[in-house]
Amino acid sequence: MTLAKINLRTAMLLGSILIGASPALAETVLHRGNAGEPQTLDQAHTSINIEAFILKDLFEGLTIYDAAGKIVPGAAETWDLSDDGLVYTFKLRADAKWSDGSPVTAGDFVFSLQRVEDPKTAAGYANILFPVKNAEKVNKGEVPVDQLGVKAIDDKTLEITLERPTPFFLELLAHQTALPISKASFEKSGADFVKPGVMVSNGAYKLTAHVPNDTLTVEKNPSYWDVNNVKIDKVIFYPIDDQAASVRRFEAKEMDLAYNFSADQLERLRGSLGDQVHVSPALATYYYAFDTRQEPYSDVRVRRALSMAVDRDFLAKEIYSGSQLPSYSMVPPGMENYGEPSKADFADKSQLDREDEALKLMKEAGYGEGGKPLDIEIRYNTNPNHERVATAVADMWKNTFGAKVSMVNLDVSSHYAYLQEGGKFNVARAGWVADYADAENFLALSVSANKTFNYGHFENKDFDALMKSSYTEQDPTVRSKLLYDAETLLMKEQPVAPLLAQAELWLVSNRIKGWQDNAANEHLSKFLSIAE
Repeated sequence: MTLAKINLRTAMLLGSILIGASPALAETVLHRGNAGEPQTLDQAHTSINIEAFILKDLFEGLTIYDAAGKIVPGAAETWDLSDDGLVYTFKLRADAKWSDGSPVTAGDFVFSLQRVEDPKTAAGYANILFPVKNAEKVNKGEVPVDQLGVKAIDDKTLEITLERPTPFFLELLAHQTALPISKASFEKSGADFVKPGVMVSNGAYKLTAHVPNDTLTVEKNPSYWDVNNVKIDKVIFYPIDDQAASVRRFEAKEMDLAYNFSADQLERLRGSLGDQVHVSPALATYYYAFDTRQEPYSDVRVRRALSMAVDRDFLAKEIYSGSQLPSYSMVPPGMENYGEPSKADFADKSQLDREDEALKLMKEAGYGEGGKPLDIEIRYNTNPNHERVATAVADMWKNTFGAKVSMVNLDVSSHYAYLQEGGKFNVARAGWVADYADAENFLALSVSANKTFNYGHFENKDFDALMKSSYTEQDPTVRSKLLYDAETLLMKEQPVAPLLAQAELWLVSNRIKGWQDNAANEHLSKFLSIAE
């Protein structure tokens, strides 16, 4: 046999081997549009959902949301609750490991939770874990960090003691703020622990690359306890806040998922993409906040007048094509343990009657026609829908009060950073998606002690007292009434003007399997697969 024939035969043999092996060797990649650049990948400083989508692929809390949006075991395999509802004992999975192969321990969770509450960390979302015993006192510097109610019984047993029974505590533990970090990794790398090549994670994926404002890439974590059931090898997140560009890339099949699109495109997209367009009701409120630190927004009459003059039906129908609903309450409908939310007292009046009353209030306050001029600046995060809402609201205020209205926008991270850091404003667009299914999550935003999310710095002793009472009340019916009364007061004062009850808008390729719309808007990549 000649050398040429030997080489040809070898090449054919190798080719058949490679062809036969190619399906097994092919890398499965999910291209995921993410609606904006994350401000941080540090659990202690995260606050928005586009960060959570990434962080929950990288890290796994004691509990997680499954594909249907239900709480299921995560890093903890089981847990017990004491009869008085105050002490949780979690058993961590024996095979739970960090991406460097080291075991995930109860000590890692103790370290992580203490770090969030440590005032030196200045975690903006520390309050979400205030149900943990001494958490608020630790965060205020009143007691040392080691007094936080978390304890490692042994490497795989974690005990958490609460201040009071908290029926939604397991949901809090699935929040990105409660995600663990490797104590050893943090002590070695400090603030650099979030960087690609440095980050040690315990979730289904590990961070391999991050090019700001371009792509963020995560790859399957071979040390993950459930790695055999993770179908997607690599996820590439695209931080595109330009919704039109995001839709174009989805239509060009460059992305498999696109989060948020311009609502005026809803019918067109349904016509061309069919069931790839997903509109799912969410526990979420779209609202405007007034900066109560300055005139005229310190005057309840001005706030109420401005809120009354907004035609919410127009916003819902004309801007959002019916994908969102008019709202007059801070708590969205559908909260099972709360009932019907408390609406603003003008909710049932016609728009014309509201405008007439708004004019009277504004005149009483000394503004508008015949009074001091109204110069209003509306701030919003860059987004075509938000721009259209702001433009429409500006037009309503001009027509009703003769106001001079200007607008300013920033990217989503910068917008919320500005508000959370106490930046002054007139009127600011904001949205809140439930961290857990309880009315308190929406009402606590306006408690005076909430320095991070009380954007307008609203202060009302009666409101604070009602909220404080709700935290110690163990009778569910009485507690709901306290929260309802707090919302009634909030809607009377209008430091926040709820405009819309939101829905989540997604484009989901037909290639994606395992996707389930859910009110929690939780969609871990580990539950998805791709059908080629």
